[in-house]
Amino acid sequence: MLPYFTEVFGNPSSIHTMGQQARKALEASREVVAKVLDCRASEVVFTGGGTESDNAAVKGGAFALKQTGNHIVTTSIEHHAVLHACHQLESFGFETTYVPVDSDGLIDPEAVAAAVTDQTVVVSVMYANNEIGSVQPIKEISRLIRARAEEMGRTILIHTDAVQAAGYLNLSVKELGVDMLSLSAHKFHGPKGVGILYVKRGTPFVPLLMGGGQERERRSGTENIAGIVGTAMALKLSEQERAATSAHCRALRDRIIAAIPELVPGTMLNGHPSKRLDNNVNVCFPGLEAEPVLLGLDLKGVFASSGSACSTASLEPSHVLTAIGRPADIARSSLRVTLGRETTDEDIDYFLETLPEVVKRLRELPFFSPHRA
Repeated sequence: MLPYFTEVFGNPSSIHTMGQQARKALEASREVVAKVLDCRASEVVFTGGGTESDNAAVKGGAFALKQTGNHIVTTSIEHHAVLHACHQLESFGFETTYVPVDSDGLIDPEAVAAAVTDQTVVVSVMYANNEIGSVQPIKEISRLIRARAEEMGRTILIHTDAVQAAGYLNLSVKELGVDMLSLSAHKFHGPKGVGILYVKRGTPFVPLLMGGGQERERRSGTENIAGIVGTAMALKLSEQERAATSAHCRALRDRIIAAIPELVPGTMLNGHPSKRLDNNVNVCFPGLEAEPVLLGLDLKGVFASSGSACSTASLEPSHVLTAIGRPADIARSSLRVTLGRETTDEDIDYFLETLPEVVKRLRELPFFSPHRA
């Protein structure tokens, strides 16, 4: 990335030498991303992050097809980048069906297909949940939606928020069968503030940002060349190391899932025990609230979160946890631990020693009551 902050700082839309050097780096990065996504380079759009990619996909597809329908199908556990985009579209006359999940946070593909009507224009289902890690059967959902669209003679766009999937799950858009897919660079060790949106060739799409017509008229604004170069390299490396990283994290994840209920009685696992991201653990401690647990761990050098990192400061219970049936008070006690390729067995040893101490100390405080839940 470093040369593109200094020596090669040109605007890739400029015709001078420095601009064309930047353009060359931009297109080379696009080719790298396309190889990972198993798509054409021309189908890769660089954005300002996963939130922008989600918004662009849902709104861009809906507005492009508004003359044919006004209905969107999504799920109750999507990231707010999708849910709030749907809420905004509702103010423009669109209707949304939020398909529920089971107690493990899994979607029934048949339920998604059943929600499709003769007015449906976009179906958006996340690949893997950002809070509880549950992995959805996107390939099967896509197959059923395409069959429904063919039956009705309609165009229905299929989008998946794959932000959490990169580095752990197969990102081949051909195998997944989607029209649009969103990624965020920092989720696979790339720079923050850069995103990727795959838009299949021929997909009806109204751009979210208008202006200079960059990214083949799909995302105006001078491209962040340094960030894009870093994003492409990070995605390439994460894909190359995916099998090893997944196996490494899965072993650590399973250690935590097996140990916590014994070390902290009453612990509740959120999400499917095995159909989940290899690097995700999410649990609830009934009777406690997450914030003091997080602060206690932080003082010990353990960095965790409660719910989505984007909304950890919110006092509202996680919509994902309430969607899987957790009461609000229990949902507020959730702890999310995310692992990575740098996480070691010694790190897990330390975490499993530290967590029970933190919980025990909190439960011994005068105001704690085991009946609060």
